[in-house]
Amino acid sequence: MTDDRDEASMSLEKEMDVDGTHFIYRQISNRSRKVLDYDYKRCIGCGICVGLCPTKALELGPMKEISMGLDAPPVTMDLDKCTFCSMCVQFCPMHAYSMTEEGDFPSHDKFPRYDDFVRTNDKCLPCALCEAACPEDAIVLELDMPIKAEVSPFKEGMEGLIEIDTEKCNLCGLCARFCDAFLLIEKEKTPTDVRPFEQLLVDEDKCDYCTLCQDLCPEEAIRVVGEKRGEAPPVAGRVLIDDMKCTRCTWCQVVCPYDAMDIKKPIEGKITLIAPNVSKCDPLGCHGCFNVCPSHLWYVSKDGKIAMQEDMCTYCGACVNACPKDVMYVERHLVHHTEIPDSPWANQWRDALDSMVTGKRHLPDVSRTLEVEPEPPREHVEVEPPRINSDLLALAIENLEKVTPVFSNTSIRRMLERSDDVELLRARIREQMLEKEQ
Repeated sequence: MTDDRDEASMSLEKEMDVDGTHFIYRQISNRSRKVLDYDYKRCIGCGICVGLCPTKALELGPMKEISMGLDAPPVTMDLDKCTFCSMCVQFCPMHAYSMTEEGDFPSHDKFPRYDDFVRTNDKCLPCALCEAACPEDAIVLELDMPIKAEVSPFKEGMEGLIEIDTEKCNLCGLCARFCDAFLLIEKEKTPTDVRPFEQLLVDEDKCDYCTLCQDLCPEEAIRVVGEKRGEAPPVAGRVLIDDMKCTRCTWCQVVCPYDAMDIKKPIEGKITLIAPNVSKCDPLGCHGCFNVCPSHLWYVSKDGKIAMQEDMCTYCGACVNACPKDVMYVERHLVHHTEIPDSPWANQWRDALDSMVTGKRHLPDVSRTLEVEPEPPREHVEVEPPRINSDLLALAIENLEKVTPVFSNTSIRRMLERSDDVELLRARIREQMLEKEQ
């Protein structure tokens, strides 16, 4: 007799589908159904999931080529090895994995996950700067206040004066949200200057000098001479942060003029440029690290060399995998995660999370191979391809063309496999070549 558990294991089935950029993996038994969804376009190839996987079911793809535009999944899975343990789901920094389950399973809240956050504090106005600065479009500003047209409809023929004090104005954008007469001029954001706007302009054809913007401005940067009509509404609203898009890059924190954004990164560590290799980097021609970095921290310095804003780094390591010149090195010192519950799989989770710092995953040795310590960062050495003598190449090709037809002879191939008489073989091959020439 077999018990229910044996019967369940015997009926286990696995299957895979592809839906656009999503690889859908399923594990189905007579007791349960698990569906693992991997969106390879969200994946940056950091390799965290590959290091965590307890069955080595995941493998990192050709990241150097992918970072330069190759359309391929950064991570591939051996479905036969996957146990649907959800380690990749819980600790993917880009939320490229998701899992749904049907059956009697522990809630995902029972598994450890990153203990990190991005949130506003009571200093938030709110204003529009963080929304406009976010490189991942993870922030949305919702204002609970009427616009100017609702408070004081435009009145033609009004005369007056309006001035912007550029020393006081922090380009928060509230006036532009409130009144159509204001226009914020956008600029290219960089890691060294994350401000999304460079100038605030006033279209005086749309301004009736109602003075409401003067009362609304939190910095008292607007001066209006005109007729006051109505009362400026109090600034009210909220900043919404999409956790599925947010990468904890800190751009919002850097741009906020009110210190209103609190951030706790999932990983603490250090990123270092390997000095001998920096000169070998072509940041304008390569851009591999630029393309994969979730923090958008890379830039080209004034002297044309690769540079970064380290404070923005989340230490995922995607840039290391993408770089063809071994320019950077990432160390992880601490992973912030929730408590690991006391369970049969607790030791596996502890070992997996420790491996994110140590780089060592203690798995059963089924390979009969020796564990090799990872090499420290070293200078990138270019390998010069061998020089080819065109005359010798042509001669080799000519000789190959002569001898190749000989090996279509079955008896010759048998003699090659079985005979130890080299001279006899040579004689037979020469005979065959002469016959072919005749």
